[in-house]
Amino acid sequence: MTAVSAERIAAIEARREELSAAMASPDLAADRFVQLSKDYAEIEPVAAAAQQVRRLREEAAGLREMANDADEELRAMAADELGANQDALQAAERALALKLLPRDAADERPAMLEIRAGTGGDEAALFAGDLLRMYQRYAEKEGWRVELISASSSEVGGFKEAVASVTGQGVFAKLKFESGVHRVQRVPATESGGRIHTSAATVAVLPEAEDVDVQIDEKDLRIDVFRSSGPGGQSVNTTDSAVRITHLPTGLVVSQQDEKSQHKNKAKALKVLRTRLFELERERLASARAGARKSMVGSGDRSERIRTYNFPQGRVTDHRINLTLHRLPEILEGELDELIGALVAEDEAARLAQVDDAA
Repeated sequence: MTAVSAERIAAIEARREELSAAMASPDLAADRFVQLSKDYAEIEPVAAAAQQVRRLREEAAGLREMANDADEELRAMAADELGANQDALQAAERALALKLLPRDAADERPAMLEIRAGTGGDEAALFAGDLLRMYQRYAEKEGWRVELISASSSEVGGFKEAVASVTGQGVFAKLKFESGVHRVQRVPATESGGRIHTSAATVAVLPEAEDVDVQIDEKDLRIDVFRSSGPGGQSVNTTDSAVRITHLPTGLVVSQQDEKSQHKNKAKALKVLRTRLFELERERLASARAGARKSMVGSGDRSERIRTYNFPQGRVTDHRINLTLHRLPEILEGELDELIGALVAEDEAARLAQVDDAA
């Protein structure tokens, strides 16, 4: 791991002091104070990490000097303390390097969670329902809010498709590695012979777009209204309140029928459309960059098989990082910290290695 230079550390600490002094100015305008506060909040944890590295480096220099002292006892003491210092310095250097990595601008955004039943028929729909509940429970533990935008229920339970908005602190940063194909191996309740079936569901996690991110021209939209229908085709209301929006330039189609109000269905459909258009632009920019990074924990490709939930053995395996946990019931109850933590750590390691390779 390439060490951060002393000059850069000094510049980081100087920037924190500069912002702190500017914020203390008595004749500061309110909007300027807000901007300075935001800048300070971003630099402060980086400066604290830089300060720790500088302090440990200075301590190491003093200990090395002491290790050359004529006094044997002092030399022995210095040698002991230098070992602990080097361990602490290595950890501090890594912490600082992580804070200096380019951040995904979408990490702090809310996310649109889309779950669709794949191969496996009714069993796949039941599994899609299990995944939705798993993420809902994880969101509860994180203090996030989940709003179901649309859902197409299966006749036997579960969902053919479900779309939810997840809001809270750092939602996309933690959920973004969940995109891909999730596979389940279990004996369905309808299976009399006790045979294990394999089914799948696809998960997509997209950072939610704000109005300023994506400008949608009304002339680029075709909006159709129709009567909502429930499972099995029965009508769930008697008015043409369901909305289908087609974005003509891209061909993206979004349908929404969960609300009784056509206006509300249109607003929800536009929210989903805006998020999908935002993701298309993110993908375009990423592929346009020379040597665009594909993380070791996956590219977010929805066709990539990322995880298997094996019920007979009570285990969950994440294939991207070869991690197997024998805690299937707890994971389905939303205990995702260990899995997501491992994925985040692997991604950080990959990005640090890329920085070192470029150095």
